Amino acid sequence: MRKGLTPLQKIEHNMLFLSGVRLNFEGGARVHWTESKTEGSGKDSRTVTEHYSSSETYFNHILVLFGKGPGQKGDDPVLQAGRYVYPFSFQLPTGIPSSYESHTGRVRYSVGGVIDRPWKFDHTTKRAFTIVDPLDLNLDPQARQGATGNGQKTLCCLCCKSGPISAVMRLDRLGYVPGEAIPISCEIHNGSRRSMSSSFVQLKQTVVYRATTKTKTVCNTVSKIKHGPIQPGDDDVWNGDLLHIPPVPPSGLRGCRIIDITYTVTLNVDPSGVGTDLVVPMNILIGSIPLQEVARQYGPPPPLTLPPAGSDIPIQPLMPSAPSNRDIPPPSYAECAFGKVNIREESDNEHTRGNLDYAPVYTYYNWNQHDANTFVPVTEQQNRL
Repeated sequence: MRKGLTPLQKIEHNMLFLSGVRLNFEGGARVHWTESKTEGSGKDSRTVTEHYSSSETYFNHILVLFGKGPGQKGDDPVLQAGRYVYPFSFQLPTGIPSSYESHTGRVRYSVGGVIDRPWKFDHTTKRAFTIVDPLDLNLDPQARQGATGNGQKTLCCLCCKSGPISAVMRLDRLGYVPGEAIPISCEIHNGSRRSMSSSFVQLKQTVVYRATTKTKTVCNTVSKIKHGPIQPGDDDVWNGDLLHIPPVPPSGLRGCRIIDITYTVTLNVDPSGVGTDLVVPMNILIGSIPLQEVARQYGPPPPLTLPPAGSDIPIQPLMPSAPSNRDIPPPSYAECAFGKVNIREESDNEHTRGNLDYAPVYTYYNWNQHDANTFVPVTEQQNRL
């Protein structure tokens, strides 16, 4: 349930002529990108831009607070000078996906306030709010399981084959929440005659965008840790190096059919000179509710307090969860590691007010006192499949 108050003040000449005061609640997903291609040849060639898009709507509701709704007939009401407060509530649907923002696609929820003035520009304001899908790791058996991945690669040295480079990576479990750090255990053996310039482990976010006629895959680096060179015949061992998880949306983006998100921890061994990396990938699950046995290591939760009015704490729709989750310390909330986007849309105009620079805020379990604001926005690499 979304609740709040909206104030209205004097506009002109001690009274305000209007058709109505209303709120527009909108929630939905959209995917859009363009690709350029050349058609024809020689002097007849030309560049054509093709658009790919799709969308889905989760809700679109108009709530009239005063006066008439859009298109409703009848006399226009008048408001005398003064301050007016209109209580309101709006019931969110269940099963809607977490908020997500990128330049290629989004899942966005917003509420807009409109003072509809006849024969004049309307006064409008808009604000986005965050929905967090309560993805409970305790309900997924794989979240507690450990895993091992390995790989081997043979390099060529001039005209002769060199010995192989090999690597093994182990994770003690596959389920994590933002704010946790993943202990990385690896053994790397350089059996080649070439030195390795470095080894590094990355948390990768892979996003699949589905337009009506085409699919696009984008791979983002979320966080990264690195070791130095490995000489020929030498080994390198990672003994629990910590790979931090910044504020990011939960895996899967459940409830959205046109955007899908997965996370992978990858070990890369980078040979010096010409040659591709040895890569050992392992898929993990990022949730919004942590494993009970992990959370309890940090003590019992504090007494429940309600957030202050007007706060940016996101909404978590009620969904089935483990009953003992009330024993888990509550999270804090932090802006998405990828930063803000501008949420102005084609339907908005120069008269639309409000803070239009927005970043979703996600659950962040600050158990180890990592500063959620120290994560530097990361670069985006596009891989088209």
